[in-house]
Amino acid sequence: MMADDNQTFFVPISFILTGFPGTEESQVWISIPFCLMYIVALLGNSLLLFIIVTERSLHEPMYLFLSMLAMADLVLSTTTVPKMLAVFWFGDGEISFAACLTQMFFNDISFIAESAILLAMAFDRYVAICNPLRYRVILTKPVIGKIGLVVVTRSFCFNFPPVFLVMQLKFCRTNLLPHVYCDHMAIARLACDNKIRVNFWYGIAMAILAIGLDAVLIAVSYILILRAVFQLSSNDARLKALRTCSSHICVILMFYTPAFFSYFAHQYAHIIPGYILNILSNLYLFIPPMFNPIIYGMTTKEILKRVINLFYPCCSRCLVLS
Repeated sequence: MMADDNQTFFVPISFILTGFPGTEESQVWISIPFCLMYIVALLGNSLLLFIIVTERSLHEPMYLFLSMLAMADLVLSTTTVPKMLAVFWFGDGEISFAACLTQMFFNDISFIAESAILLAMAFDRYVAICNPLRYRVILTKPVIGKIGLVVVTRSFCFNFPPVFLVMQLKFCRTNLLPHVYCDHMAIARLACDNKIRVNFWYGIAMAILAIGLDAVLIAVSYILILRAVFQLSSNDARLKALRTCSSHICVILMFYTPAFFSYFAHQYAHIIPGYILNILSNLYLFIPPMFNPIIYGMTTKEILKRVINLFYPCCSRCLVLS
């Protein structure tokens, strides 16, 4: 519902997602690579989950954390991309206020959860390399289950307050949301009262306490890992240890780099052109979910062997494991 008087507050029944401002004529073409990346992410992460679930030999800590990462990737992309494509292809940008908050909630939950899972995976690598004799004693299945519960609980606690903060906002200008999905700060900027400052500072606090803290702890973990690796006497042992971490480091970089680009793009939206802002803020929806299963599928021999065995059973014997 729109108000005729800009000074009249209203509760929006729905928002209208407008897509990328300034690119209306080319949005159909822009959507093609987005659609292809989403399909790759959907198939790749689903295949990864299927292989880990069905292969009992892969029910190890590293692969259990990897399955959590795949689930977070599926939720992250699926909560936003289908509606995004509907905006691009059919001009169907209308989304109810409740659906918008739901999309925002699950998108943010999966994002924070993915950061925590990467931290858990860094801890897994730290224990495997720095304390290998106690690896199976420390990372038992009950412990991994508790870690998963903590990840979900923390994500829920961090992302429940923004829903209430948005519900307390007063709107008076428009319900046109210049975005392709419901983002917390994008919604807050449509408000007309000073409560937007609370949303702004909460967003900063969440970025520091969740994403920032996770990134620092991951960095500390890898400093300790590298110190332990370079203390090894054998060059072969060093290379093997580094290889076990290489895929995880690539995944970390692909997650945090677009995430920081997205965060700073939103904080400086007033000086960044709209179409650049939207592109930067969408990188984290596509790059990690698409590349994570590819990286782990290509660099982890156990997973690669089972992928080949699944699609080319006759060639599985040709795969030589070192």
